[in-house]
Amino acid sequence: MTAHLTDAGTRSDDGGTGGEPPRQSFWVARGLVPERGPRRTLALASFVRQIGNGLFMISAAIFFTRSVGLSVTQVGVGMGVAALAGLLAGIPIGHVADRRGPRRTYLVTLSVEALAMAALVLVHSFWIFVLVIALTQVAASSSEAARGPLIRGFAGPDPVRYRSYLRAIGNLAGGTSAIAAGVAVQMDTRAAYLALVLGNALSFAVSAAVVLRLPTLPPVQAPPDSDRWIALKDAPFVLVTVLDGIMSIQGYVLVFALPLWIVDHSHAPRWLVGASAVLNTGLVVLLQVRASRGIDTTSAAGRAMRRAGVVFLVGMVLIAVTAGMPGWLAAVLIVTGVVVHTFGELWVSAASFELNFSLAPAHAQGQYSGLFGLGPGFASAGAPSVLGLLCITWGAPGWLVMGAVFLLAGLAMPLVVRWAERTRPIYHVLGEA
Repeated sequence: MTAHLTDAGTRSDDGGTGGEPPRQSFWVARGLVPERGPRRTLALASFVRQIGNGLFMISAAIFFTRSVGLSVTQVGVGMGVAALAGLLAGIPIGHVADRRGPRRTYLVTLSVEALAMAALVLVHSFWIFVLVIALTQVAASSSEAARGPLIRGFAGPDPVRYRSYLRAIGNLAGGTSAIAAGVAVQMDTRAAYLALVLGNALSFAVSAAVVLRLPTLPPVQAPPDSDRWIALKDAPFVLVTVLDGIMSIQGYVLVFALPLWIVDHSHAPRWLVGASAVLNTGLVVLLQVRASRGIDTTSAAGRAMRRAGVVFLVGMVLIAVTAGMPGWLAAVLIVTGVVVHTFGELWVSAASFELNFSLAPAHAQGQYSGLFGLGPGFASAGAPSVLGLLCITWGAPGWLVMGAVFLLAGLAMPLVVRWAERTRPIYHVLGEA
């Protein structure tokens, strides 16, 4: 990276005039808030945007069925088409961010997200719904791809810690969204659902306004002989993306499979559905930064994925054996399984960030981020069907099969990472400094 990027990411509060550095506040000193500057600004923009994403994810299906009047089948088909459109957009928009500058590209995608989300209030037919929801997903995927170079450029001297911080505040934003969405669902009126949708659109607009405060981040010059679509031709990185996508299915175990299991296949109390979600979110917010320590190289990320595969299997076993158990014992084992699973989630998150950024050359970070986003994207599209078949239809054996899949993916990751390390081009090995 150029000296300009480093300076932008580590600018001091005293304006660069020298002398004794300013005293840190309690929140900064404890790592609860980044120091004043681009990192704090980008974190704030990310937090606001994640609130909007959380509102949409939690309430979308209910809004379209109960307020717009679409059938469950229509909503499923439309959101499937939208997800596919979003997956196809990440790589080309990431390439645009690499070549034109990520800040400008991110502003455009956030603005499109805001407009598309606001347009949902005008949807009254299936085909208009498909068109608008596809636009929202294209903009969302594009935003993630453009955000990658921004995070890399402003991460500063401890990028692992900063990326973990972004993950933690993302979960905090998700918890905040859940409360607001829960109130709207309880009210169950069109006005309440419209308020959610417009609040979501507003969050993207506010996030864009915050991004305007970021300094310009110029694109990194590509080497003269670099390939235009380098990420797509990077075979080991593609395989890393596939394995990361398999591991990403874990994100739906606690929010999709576990609630259905508690209600339909165990004698555990139903309030455990909400309690498990709160426990998981709280642990991620509190422990994500700490759990990411030491996951600061690609080899360390591979080993973290391997550990995660092991603990996912343990967590799945703990949940699977609760079928037919007394309620209190099932509750104890399920809570234990949630805690174990969450530690795997913490390691996967930190490792995914590290692999996404450390295996990508700086001049193509947006393109690589767009490709890497395909893994979680396909997981999002396929996880409900896979988990529904294995964990709910098959029952306890299905939980064990899914745990074995996580284990095998985790065990394979260090091998693929070593292959990727051996095939990095020389300009990346030297850090493109």
